[in-house]
Amino acid sequence: MNFWTLILFTSVSLFGALAQQCGAATVSAPTLSNPTATPSGGGDISSLIPESLFNTILKHRNDARCPGKGFYTYSAFISAARSFSGFATTGDINTRKKEIAAFLGQTSQETTGGWASAPDGPYAWGYCFVEEKGNAYCSPSTQWPCALGKKYYGRGPIQISYNYNYGPLGKAIGSDLLNNPDLVATDATISFKTALWFWMTPQSPKPSCHDVITGRWTPSNADRSAGRLPGYGVITNIINGGIECGKGANDRVAGRIGFYKRYCDLMGVSYGPNLDCYNQRSFG
Repeated sequence: MNFWTLILFTSVSLFGALAQQCGAATVSAPTLSNPTATPSGGGDISSLIPESLFNTILKHRNDARCPGKGFYTYSAFISAARSFSGFATTGDINTRKKEIAAFLGQTSQETTGGWASAPDGPYAWGYCFVEEKGNAYCSPSTQWPCALGKKYYGRGPIQISYNYNYGPLGKAIGSDLLNNPDLVATDATISFKTALWFWMTPQSPKPSCHDVITGRWTPSNADRSAGRLPGYGVITNIINGGIECGKGANDRVAGRIGFYKRYCDLMGVSYGPNLDCYNQRSFG
């Protein structure tokens, strides 16, 4: 996953503030080989996050200043979530709500348009961006060769990138993303599915984000010696540990925590332990 290249807004002062915020995060590409979590008719989460709450959580996603205005819809989120058994249906109601808060918190940092003095605070501006434009992110691959004229830059809530990620992920969700990567930026349901597939799928030696937030992951001795203990911080490590974790306090990790705390507060659930990964070694 690579972060976006900021496009110019009409307001010069707003652009400067956003550039500072967005430029702080550069996300590495996960390897999505050997898919293990496929869509399989999960539960309905609309009772946990009705549309009014979704709109409050992602308060400014449809702001005119957001390039993704109008793209990330509630109906697309619910439709995609229903495709994955276990997502927000595992554990008690607090665990289920916490998973929604964690998923939206992490993906909000990937798509943030917030800045320090933003209206309603920096953590009300998740899901402002849909895609990064510029680099092709085509890497030689026999199994997942780049399609002629296609670019595999970051798109969607998890900013999926590279041909060797688009290929297997598309196969897992039943969409030919290798030949049509633009679907992630034009079909909101597919876009959410890419993020949910990443969330639900363990990629050895990493557990799935889902298993961590629902308490189903038990750290090994190696994990414990690396400081990787159950909590939201390990999810950050799964997503972008090589760049963000084990480097002491930094704004990128703090941003992920800020979104998560706001969403937990809105959903009425506790944050849980070990929110940061400042002193965790990455999974490698």
